[in-house]
Amino acid sequence: MSDGLTPRLGGPRDPRRAADAAPGCVDLAAYPVPELREECGVFGAFAVDHAPVLAYYGLYALQHRGQESAGIAYVTEQGVESLKGMGLVGEVFDMAEVSCWRSAAAIGHVRYPTFGSSNYANAQPLVVQIRQGPLALGHNGQLVNAAVLRQALEEEGAIFQTDSDSEVIAHLIARAKARDMRAAFAEALPRLSGSYALVALTNTALFGARDPNGIRPLSLGRLNGGWLLASESCAFDACGAEFVRDIEPGEMVTITAAGGVESYRFAPAGRPALCSFEYIYFARPDSDIQGKNVHMVRKELGRRLARDFPVDADIVVGVPDSSTSAAIGYAEEAGLPNEIGLIKNRYIARTFIQPTQAGREFAVRLKLNPLRRVVDGQRVVLVDDSIVRGTTSKYIVRLLRGAGAREVHLRITSPPYRCPCYYGIDTSSSAELIAASHDVEAICRAVGADSLAYQTVEGLEAALGYGPDQTCLACFLGNYVVAAPGRGPELPALDQRRSVAFVAGAGEEGRRT
Repeated sequence: MSDGLTPRLGGPRDPRRAADAAPGCVDLAAYPVPELREECGVFGAFAVDHAPVLAYYGLYALQHRGQESAGIAYVTEQGVESLKGMGLVGEVFDMAEVSCWRSAAAIGHVRYPTFGSSNYANAQPLVVQIRQGPLALGHNGQLVNAAVLRQALEEEGAIFQTDSDSEVIAHLIARAKARDMRAAFAEALPRLSGSYALVALTNTALFGARDPNGIRPLSLGRLNGGWLLASESCAFDACGAEFVRDIEPGEMVTITAAGGVESYRFAPAGRPALCSFEYIYFARPDSDIQGKNVHMVRKELGRRLARDFPVDADIVVGVPDSSTSAAIGYAEEAGLPNEIGLIKNRYIARTFIQPTQAGREFAVRLKLNPLRRVVDGQRVVLVDDSIVRGTTSKYIVRLLRGAGAREVHLRITSPPYRCPCYYGIDTSSSAELIAASHDVEAICRAVGADSLAYQTVEGLEAALGYGPDQTCLACFLGNYVVAAPGRGPELPALDQRRSVAFVAGAGEEGRRT
């Protein structure tokens, strides 16, 4: 290749392992994307015994963050080797095989694509041979200037093997003037704009870096004198490791056998903007992010919904699994029984997209089943984390009514999702979002609930324990912390923090807060 960037890819795995709207309602078929998808998860281990095995365990713990592909790269006497494939961790890797990889350093990645297509070439870690030596790279997030950087690199003669924004990072490192890998990282990272939590492996060091706004999480752990990096602290628990601290926004850490952990700030910390959906939906309840336990935050979100938007009901039911904690909080605050009213099929790991409305409804039925003896004859408070286009909410309400529920009152732990995300969630246009063009009354009618209430932005910030402008709320307010080149906000930013949510009863006038 003209720029010396030569891909080193592991071999491919066996591929075998791998209703019409009612009058006056919103036509949900007009919103063609599924509900929110997970992002990606990254993991790294250095100076530890059986590092590839630890990466395997760590990726299992992070499987909820990406279910399309998985990969592990590890250091050998010959350099950096890798194995990746399409599918879940247990489908891509054979534990007996992984346990034979003798290495004290490894990184891993699980992917859901928010930039680039779904194919084997885009699976990570990306392993390349550059002037500074072998490099394996894993990336969680999305670069808003990837297209601009890619065009400039191609005009300079760079040849790309994937359509992923992550490969742009490798090219920038390869073209850095510095010959030392750490210096090359320090030279390349300031050119990136958007969200990124990175892990990178060479034959002598493990690197970790986080974007200046800290949009995506990354943590440091310790195990028997060695070091780990992970998107979430639950991965450390799976490995029997100790959580040490969060990597700071704009910080890069270099981990070597000789020097331990060295910290370098490649950019000043910007406005804090950790994605609020890490707490609402993406992260596992047993993870701690920036000193806050995800389960406890979700419980508080549920409590606030109960206080701000009470309703006469008999039981509380959470949509598993991301809303289970919030349902507990709602029930405790409201003094109602918290019941298991929906059973999740644990053996359907990936949500697949069906081309027809009937197919999508069947997919939901495969994944969730109502517990008729619990909900029959009951007035149900249904707690969920978000409404994106509304189809899933509509099907779940139908399931509960079909099981005999007298009333279904929907309570959402996030504010209305009305603006596209450019930082790693697969909602690139406001046209995909029902709340961008319809008020809560219309959404309530569309999903068929007896009432609907969203969390207020004020309530979300209070539950998170952050003040204004301390977390990313762009998908609710349109106040983007990093501008996407050539793609401005599609909706005007909102200044109000409470009036973005109100209760609306189907057939009622609606009550603003």
